[in-house]
Amino acid sequence: MSSLPTEEDHRLTPVFQEDRVCTGVTTVRGRVFLSYPLADRPGVQVVEVLPDGRRVPYPDVAWNRADQSPSGAFVHVNGLRGGPDGRLWIVDSGAPQIGSAQVPGGARLIAVDPDDDRVERVYHLDEAVRPGSYVDDVRFNGRVAYFSDAGAAGLIVLDLDSGRSRRVLDGHPSTAGGPVVADGRVLRDPDGAEVRLHVDQLEVSPDGSWLYYQPASGGMSRIATRWLDDPSVSADELARTVERWCDTPSTGGTAIDAAGTIYLSDLERRRVLVLAPDGSVRTLVADPRLAWVDAMWLDADARLWMPAAQLHLTAGLNGGVSAVEYPVQIYRMPVEIGPPARDHG
Repeated sequence: MSSLPTEEDHRLTPVFQEDRVCTGVTTVRGRVFLSYPLADRPGVQVVEVLPDGRRVPYPDVAWNRADQSPSGAFVHVNGLRGGPDGRLWIVDSGAPQIGSAQVPGGARLIAVDPDDDRVERVYHLDEAVRPGSYVDDVRFNGRVAYFSDAGAAGLIVLDLDSGRSRRVLDGHPSTAGGPVVADGRVLRDPDGAEVRLHVDQLEVSPDGSWLYYQPASGGMSRIATRWLDDPSVSADELARTVERWCDTPSTGGTAIDAAGTIYLSDLERRRVLVLAPDGSVRTLVADPRLAWVDAMWLDADARLWMPAAQLHLTAGLNGGVSAVEYPVQIYRMPVEIGPPARDHG
């Protein structure tokens, strides 16, 4: 059993308290957006938090309707982030939950213009997903977007100009996940089987030359983006360029700063680690409240946002029994360096 921290860290500021499991937080031009993965109950999937505290369905009610139809509505939002272009980018996993079959037309990257709160473009990822895919998260590198697929191990490369997507490192050992450990125990589904989450976290280096990625069970690899971005590189050639980067623990989310330092949540010990560009690792913060910190966000004011999502306590990952303690908290703390311009708004 892993020893968990017992003392609270005063640097952590509770920012939002949610009555549902919340895994995503991002800021765009001073506005705050949250996403809910439907892990504990159905409802709105993306909201804007207004200055008065109200949560308003975003971009509108229709996109958040409950039928989970890919016709102008979300199937299952798994990630959102402010992009370097000032838009809000929303990742639809395309499957109602991890382990479910893809809904045809459901896997998408949705670009919303905050100026008029309208969906500006929808990128369909059908040509790059598998029946068991669960599109997990996105990062940007110029006019290219990279996605992790936690359901069917592999990465997806999207050309933002043409709208064409490609699947790479399909089933490669670096993208395949093992058992996920949180709070010292292996996650199990309602049938008692071990939960496997394939490639989940990914980050682009500030200069755009490297993509770092790993499954939720840990073990970070990296690959030069020049190989990923070239459609003429064969699968075998691409596989040979993968480098093992760091032996990381089971992880809920990551972020990267302008110096190339990666922030990484340690699910096993309720802490956030700092992975330096030279590969060294240290603890940034350890706190008993940091229960499954999911997709972190580093804002323009060098503040690290950490949703303590408690995903490992939801019924789907806890043997069919929910043990989530509400409210679900989102914390924030100052760090030394802000985000890279390449991948942030």
